[in-house]
Amino acid sequence: MASPTLAHRLATYAHGLTFDMLTKEAVHEAKRRFIDSFATAVGAMPADAYQVAKRCALRVSGNPGASILGGGRTSVEWATFVNGLLIRYLDFNDTYLSKEPAHPSDNLAAVLAAGEAAGAGGKDLITAAVLAYEVQCRFCDAASLRKHGVDHVTYGAISSALAAGKLMGLDVPKLTHAVGIAGVCNVALRQTRSGELSEWKGCAFANAARNGVFAATLAGEGLSGPAPVFEGDLGFFRLVTREPFDPAPFGGEFGNQDGFMINKTYIKFWPAEYHSQSAIDAALKLRADLGGDVSGVAAVEIDTFEASYNIIGKYPEAWAPRTRETADHSLPYCTAAALYDGEVYLPTFDPARFSDPALVAFTGKVRVSHDPALDGRYPKGIPNRLTVTLADGRKLVHEVEFPRGHAGNPMTDAEVEAKFRAAVEPRYGKGKADGMLARCWDLEGVTSVTDLVRLFD
Repeated sequence: MASPTLAHRLATYAHGLTFDMLTKEAVHEAKRRFIDSFATAVGAMPADAYQVAKRCALRVSGNPGASILGGGRTSVEWATFVNGLLIRYLDFNDTYLSKEPAHPSDNLAAVLAAGEAAGAGGKDLITAAVLAYEVQCRFCDAASLRKHGVDHVTYGAISSALAAGKLMGLDVPKLTHAVGIAGVCNVALRQTRSGELSEWKGCAFANAARNGVFAATLAGEGLSGPAPVFEGDLGFFRLVTREPFDPAPFGGEFGNQDGFMINKTYIKFWPAEYHSQSAIDAALKLRADLGGDVSGVAAVEIDTFEASYNIIGKYPEAWAPRTRETADHSLPYCTAAALYDGEVYLPTFDPARFSDPALVAFTGKVRVSHDPALDGRYPKGIPNRLTVTLADGRKLVHEVEFPRGHAGNPMTDAEVEAKFRAAVEPRYGKGKADGMLARCWDLEGVTSVTDLVRLFD
């Protein structure tokens, strides 16, 4: 008897997962991720990209449709795209690092839109979120995409399709077809994150999640998908990952013997690409050692690991960013800004700041080197070592491996709330922010996803 295909195994796991099977730690972490994602979404509402996407979305109606964060209603697919753009745009949402890095809270836009359309409740949202994290993160553990020039959002179409399909109540055969549809036609190029970056960087997973919802919708109506999508002679293993893999390396069928994957992901403390977080942390500590006076800094050397060097440390554009997206994906700029300004927050990535001649000149003092000796500590940690050389020849060195927010140095609930308030209160006020937080902490009791999303109108 032939072994079940990977698509069928994924569908069986998704269909069988229930809220009662989740650990209390996974449930609590899911609430933290909704809070964090709503915060990053609100922070991105002034972005031009959001305004463009929203204008497009409002031209479309849906039956039953779904709500847009910030107001308005559209189709389920367009709501997924717009809300996904918001969650991702500032590069401030969560991260998972492995053979393939990812931002698994990108799946939450699909969870919210599909959940609203299906009339789901809070327990359903939590279960679907944990499922999406489980699938995407285990795929990231199993095989690298970036080494083949493929973007990490390719895995996200599959995880979003399964989460959406579960919320829609699809059975195992239909979930299997949804995986086939999502997996065969959503292979994204890594050029999204190469050189001078564009607004699409913040849209790429939103598009994958939209397409995952689309795949689940079609499968739910009976459309069949290609099979076997992974094992086939022209399938995912042969053409995308270029190697077969099993996303359940710990035994069991995507088992949780060592806890659910959502508890192994990281909330960001600073709004910048994750591999820069430890360099930012180290720079702030060095600034404190200097008493806040960086006038005597002659040179800054960053010794970093392969993933950091190749993703955010090697492109010439990183030393003089011309777009927000390039700035928040620049190891030299993020480090220089932390050292020069003493903070890294949303204004750090405003054009007026990253184009300031004084800060550009200071960034020019930064040199980035790949230190192979650091590679073995990744992805468990993200080791960055900073050496500041002063004009009088003195050197100061600081190394950070587990920055604040990393699973090895996690943010407290109070810090997650503080991040939420910093983004939300300027727009909505303290009283409304209090109500939003209360609703999220009691997410199991939510009966209307529409009411939840419309808190952010």
